[in-house]
Amino acid sequence: MQASPQILETTCEWLSDDVAKSSAWTHTFGPRELEEIDAALGHALRRSEDVLEIGPEDFPLPTVCQNLRRVEAELINGRGFALLRGVPREKYSQNEIEMIYWGIGLHLGDPWPQNQYGHVLGDVTDQGVSGRDHNSRGNEIGAVAFPYHSDGSDLVGLLCLQKARSGGISTVANAVAIHNDLVREAPELAAALYQPQPFDFRNAEPPGGNPWYTMPVFTQWGDRLFVRYIRPYILASQRHADAPRIADDAEAAMQRIDTMTQEPQYNVFMDLQPGDMQFINNYHVLHARTAYQDDRETGQVRHLKRLWLATDTLEDRPPYFQRSPSSHWDRQRSVSRLSID
Repeated sequence: MQASPQILETTCEWLSDDVAKSSAWTHTFGPRELEEIDAALGHALRRSEDVLEIGPEDFPLPTVCQNLRRVEAELINGRGFALLRGVPREKYSQNEIEMIYWGIGLHLGDPWPQNQYGHVLGDVTDQGVSGRDHNSRGNEIGAVAFPYHSDGSDLVGLLCLQKARSGGISTVANAVAIHNDLVREAPELAAALYQPQPFDFRNAEPPGGNPWYTMPVFTQWGDRLFVRYIRPYILASQRHADAPRIADDAEAAMQRIDTMTQEPQYNVFMDLQPGDMQFINNYHVLHARTAYQDDRETGQVRHLKRLWLATDTLEDRPPYFQRSPSSHWDRQRSVSRLSID
């Protein structure tokens, strides 16, 4: 066990009062940037209407990229989250706005597959899947609140296509501050989560492989903190008789984290508007959403598109956060193509 976990990356350790002004973490595209994005869309569509055939060179953003570099630096070495606003959703078809999102995302990182289907551009909307289903994934579950968690890449992006009738607020919590406060207040609990914890593969394991895997919640790599926390997956792992059992101290530590994520001082709430793009550092920021209600008769259905991105800015990672092109998820890249229109 890690005997004495350290306080890490204090420059990334914000509390809600530190980021109370949304202008500090929101970049609103100006008229010239929107013209450049529109021109890049036209350039990309002349190349192909399939995002899988579009690379960063096919979506040229010479001016916008200067701001994206600053956003990326803030994601990796700063507050760990950003909101890009101003692209007029009503101007574009779903395919066009997805292409814009894909093109902007390509300038922040390389898309990773998000599931066993190889989806590199995924849908986050109510797909009629119950959270009680141990094989369900968060992007398929609708209506209910979803707990704070992290995903499987360096950066996670969400594009808002449509809002729900009510609710569905996107929320983020500072995992760095939570880690450091846990080290300060209960170092023995923090140390427990430096030990590997069991996670459920949700029926997406490699052929012939175990239906569970292990990974620490907290990892120190050099002077950086890496966090992987998906509480429902950890709990679901216990359905497998051969999976490691959750130790008492680890269970106590996770209950403490769950409580901390609900404390307002660690949270920022974002009411994403159609056209908004949220990006977060998956290792420093946990994300969640509030419960919501759709109204399909009026078309008020919460629908977001998701990107998982590998960034070149983060030069070194623990081995289990390295992307493997030979992964069974990475062998067939595809796009989830749900339309709620």
